[in-house]
Amino acid sequence: MTNSKKFQLTEKLKNKAFELGFDFVGISEAKRLDADAERLERWLDVGMHAEMAYMANNFEKRVDPRKLVEGTKSVVSVLYNYHTEKEQVDGAPKIAKYAYGKDYHFVIKEKLRELFDYVKKEDSQTEGRVFVDSAPVLDRAWARESGLGWIGKNSMLINKQRGSDFFIGSMLLNLELIYDSPIKDYCGSCTRCIDSCPTDAITPDRSIDSNSCISYLTIELKSDKIPEKFADQLNGWAFGCDICQDVCPWNRFALENTEAEFEPKDELLAMTRDEWHELDQEGFSKLFSKSAVKRTKFKGLKRNLDALKK
Repeated sequence: MTNSKKFQLTEKLKNKAFELGFDFVGISEAKRLDADAERLERWLDVGMHAEMAYMANNFEKRVDPRKLVEGTKSVVSVLYNYHTEKEQVDGAPKIAKYAYGKDYHFVIKEKLRELFDYVKKEDSQTEGRVFVDSAPVLDRAWARESGLGWIGKNSMLINKQRGSDFFIGSMLLNLELIYDSPIKDYCGSCTRCIDSCPTDAITPDRSIDSNSCISYLTIELKSDKIPEKFADQLNGWAFGCDICQDVCPWNRFALENTEAEFEPKDELLAMTRDEWHELDQEGFSKLFSKSAVKRTKFKGLKRNLDALKK
């Protein structure tokens, strides 16, 4: 492909991504992420992945997309805003705002597939795959490589213009495109996320110790009970946790999302503490029918709510 063709296809791809509603799009050359591989290996070696054994699977595919999808030459990273100023009733058990509306996996993947189909229409030789938190892909690292932000002390990708309330999608393509470059780290000496974490889950080297992370404890942990030492440190969170993002100074630039699918149900925002604790399986299934909250199942959510009663 000539440089002129690469430039034209890159521009068309990015314009289409914006047309589909993505807020930011960047492209990086597919390669092995050696520094990230070393970091991931250290994180796994000390057991910070807790019970998430799958994090140790497919290691080489995770750090080198060319081993995940043969022929990959470019990684396209997209960001989709989910920020909202809407809040639940005071005193109610809290769920992370990314889970307020329809499950992001469905919303973002559908848009990514449309983007992929568009690229294939522009170049019939196009092959590849799209991912939304659904395969061994280091989405945040690739978004960093393509200049969409830096990975902050809370391990989140932070965009200088709009903060960190974004879903990240990745598209692996067999095409050579025009590549973007990483930007510098702007966290500076700020430690608000580290200082604000109730369970000290954020380590000084910018790792997250899943064993004590509220998001892990309320979503990924399969135990019938929240560990006693953390049960009184959940700070009202019943599913996920937004603390380290809410205190981040860069999120003062966040804008309300415009995605109708992410609009929270009125009944969800209006639920009182008592109504949450009275929730049964039928009510759970109705309220969270197409929500990411289904990941923890009713049993898991009930376990979290029981821990908040104490």
